[in-house]
Formats: sequence, C-alpha cells, structure tokens
Amino acid sequence: MPLEPKSADLPRIRGALKLYKVTSVITGVMLLLLCAEMLLKYVFHYELFGFGPAGFLTLAPVVETPAGLVSTGEGVNLSTGILIAHGWFYVLYLFSDFRLWSLMRWPFSRFLLIALGGIIPFLSFFLEVRIARQVTAYLEEREAREAAAGSGAQSIPASDADPVEAQP
Repeated sequence: MPLEPKSADLPRIRGALKLYKVTSVITGVMLLLLCAEMLLKYVFHYELFGFGPAGFLTLAPVVETPAGLVSTGEGVNLSTGILIAHGWFYVLYLFSDFRLWSLMRWPFSRFLLIALGGIIPFLSFFLEVRIARQVTAYLEEREAREAAAGSGAQSIPASDADPVEAQP
C-alpha cells in the first residue's frame, strides 16, 4: 500500500503546490530563453548585450579564435545573465519539487521526473498542469473522505444535545 500524506500536512501541501507552480513556469521560461541564447551563440555566433554604447539591447558577434569563442560586445552580457538566472531558478525549482514530493510521499521516480522539467524544454509546462491537477484532485478527495469520516464519528444524538440550546 503506497504511503499517503499525513493529515497535518494537507495545508502545507497547498502552499508547496503554489510554490511548485510558480517555479515551474519561471524555470520553463528561463530554459526556453537559455535554449534561444545557446542557438544564438553557437549556431549564429551572436551574443545579447544590454546597456552598452551601441544601445539598450544589441547583438554582438562572437569570434572564433584558437583559444575558443570570444565576445566582441560591450555592456552587460545578458547571455551570461540568462545562464546564471536559469541556474538559480532551477535550484529553487528543485527545492519546490523536493518539498512537494516529500509532503505527498511519492516514490523517488516521481521526484526525478519532475526534476527533468527544468532541463527538458517545454516539459515543465506539461508537468506543472499534470502535477497540479493530480495534487488538487487528491486533496479534494482526501478532504471529502476525512469530512465524511469525521461527520459520521462526531454526530451527536438529539437526546444528548446541549440542554441550554434546546430550550426555546
């Protein structure tokens, strides 16, 4: 029998789900930007720079030398910024993945599948919808089950009702 989340964890699961949904969208967008930046740099030999003397946003050529690829742009290298931002958002995404995974008490394979959402383009968007739907359905079903069990166990017969409230 698979493990189920503890009743005390149900409110925390909702918060973990919100964090997961936000981080999965941000990580997915950053991953798509990273893929576009990699194509721009390694296929078309350009890098994105900002706030330089050439303007607000510029594409600067990347020159191949014997030592490797050398940037010719001036200003803030936004391509490097995209790399760094995606890395940090992926760390946050892994944290939210771990938090949701541990609260839901899923198998480790589910954790690995969700973690792949930050490194396979578009996967985080599909997983975000699927995981959110599964967790929300589970929470609704679990709360309904506990409410039904709680109302059956705590029903008070009319003869045992509080006499103060029973008087007109």
